[in-house]
Order: sequence, then structure tokens, then C-alpha cells
Amino acid sequence: MNSLLIIIIGIPALEIFTMIKVGQHIGALNTVLLIITTAVIGIYYARIEGLNTIRSGLTNLYKNQSPAYELISGASIAFAAILLIIPGFVTDFMGLILLLPFTRKILIKNWIKKKYAVEKNNKDNVVDGEIIERDKDEL
Repeated sequence: MNSLLIIIIGIPALEIFTMIKVGQHIGALNTVLLIITTAVIGIYYARIEGLNTIRSGLTNLYKNQSPAYELISGASIAFAAILLIIPGFVTDFMGLILLLPFTRKILIKNWIKKKYAVEKNNKDNVVDGEIIERDKDEL
């Protein structure tokens, strides 16, 4: 609960701080225009990347392969688009990192490795058994 509260208060405070610092260097109007421009360009690029991900997922389906990476990638693109819509430079930077294909691939691969490494170590849940037929059907 405390970490959520820190995120809810910390991110807007960090955004306001960066907007003030950038505004001091380039001016208030230029800062607002830069924030709007990054949102518009980011949403356009998110649309392009989303369509590429859908296309790649359909290609995997046609090849009878699992589109698991494409599903996770599509969700990260949607989250990146939300981060780009939120006004600010810090969220725009995080959204851009999630939107670029090579950084998204690195982040998703590391997340999958971490998730499945935990599951591979939990092999204690396997029970070996043998099936013995008691009543055989005779014809």
C-alpha cells in the first residue's frame, strides 16, 4: 500500500519538477508544445507498432505457433501509449522505452526468464505414479 501511495504522489511531483526545469530553459510555451508533440508522435508510433505486433501475431497463428510474445508485446504497447498520453517528460521517456522494439524485446525476455526460472525451480510439486488396471475387460 505504501509503494502505491509513493507512486501516486511521486510520479506527478517528478513530472511537475521536470516540467518546471525544462520550462526554465526553453520557456513555458515551448514546454507545452513539446509535451503535446511528444504525445501525438508517440501515439502515432504506438499505432504503427501495434499494427506490426498484430501482423506478427497473425503470422505466428498461421504457422501454428503460439503468439505469446506478441500478446505481451501488445499489452506493453498499450501501456506505453497510456504513458505517452499522460503529460510529462518522465512518463514519455518510460513510454518510449516500452515502445521501441529492441528495448521492449529485452524487457519482455528478461521478465519471461525471471518468471519461468522460478517455476523451473519448483519441481517438488510433481508426483510420480503408476496406473494399475484391476478389472480387465474380457471379450
